[in-house]
Amino acid sequence: MVKTAKIAQRNVGKKSPLWSRVSKYKFLYLMLVPGLIYVVLFKYLPIAGNMIAFKEYKIFQGIWGSPWCGLDNFIRLFESDNFYVIMRNTLLISFYKILIGFPVPIVLALLINEVNNTAFKRTVQTIAYLPHFISWVVIASLASSLLSPTDGAINMLRADLGLDPIFFMGDSRYFRSVLVLSDIWKEMGWSAIIYLAALAGIPQDMYEAATIDGASKLQKLVFITLPSIVPTIIIMLLLRVGGILNAGFEQVFTMYNTAVYDVADIIDTYVYRIGIVQTQYGFSAAVGLFKSVIACIMVVSCNWIAGKADQETLF
Repeated sequence: MVKTAKIAQRNVGKKSPLWSRVSKYKFLYLMLVPGLIYVVLFKYLPIAGNMIAFKEYKIFQGIWGSPWCGLDNFIRLFESDNFYVIMRNTLLISFYKILIGFPVPIVLALLINEVNNTAFKRTVQTIAYLPHFISWVVIASLASSLLSPTDGAINMLRADLGLDPIFFMGDSRYFRSVLVLSDIWKEMGWSAIIYLAALAGIPQDMYEAATIDGASKLQKLVFITLPSIVPTIIIMLLLRVGGILNAGFEQVFTMYNTAVYDVADIIDTYVYRIGIVQTQYGFSAAVGLFKSVIACIMVVSCNWIAGKADQETLF
């Protein structure tokens, strides 16, 4: 009893482990507060607004005053002829961007990593990064000028070769290719940064040991470099697959037109037209909520598959 009483007396003024960490790193936690406030205000609180997907929302009645309609907005979505068109376009455009565009930053990072001239490497990196900072509005204007059927550089070159001009921006056969290639050009340099960081973390003694063993550059690439960045590749692929329903609203919105609606109209542009232009807020919220649920399912499923394959996972 006496021993128990002494232990209890010693623990009276002792802080909990959590409070001890907070007290020790109070300034770091204080720096975290603005970020937390931003996340709560702009990421979590707006989630409550999703309830209008289950309401016949009237802007003058507000969220709470608008009548409930249950799943009517979702039923209307699934019964709409446009639903299958926008789903097909969204999935195809995203799939093409992943299939063709995902390996490009990896290859670019591997090529840059092999350059020994520091000045040349930095120049290439800068040139590759710059398009990321250009607005899609500017890129859409450049694409329209470059691909113009009358005075565009591509069609002028085709004319010199005796070929007929192609209206790339208004022809359904070519428009998706324009979207995919312009997205790759814009984002490949920026996406390569993550892989360059992963490459910088590979221990140099592994390469030195391989050199002593007589390994060639290709063998080092196959047996050292690529296996070392596989976890990073898996994580990035999981994030891309999770966002497969994000086909790029800004890009499509600034580049598409009525002539290519059949191959370019995606979920985000459909939500814009229905929600903002036609003021059908409840229906557009239902479309957006459906998209978010599918994205969540994709992330969890791909993460589970990666875990089963003993690969790096998000959680």
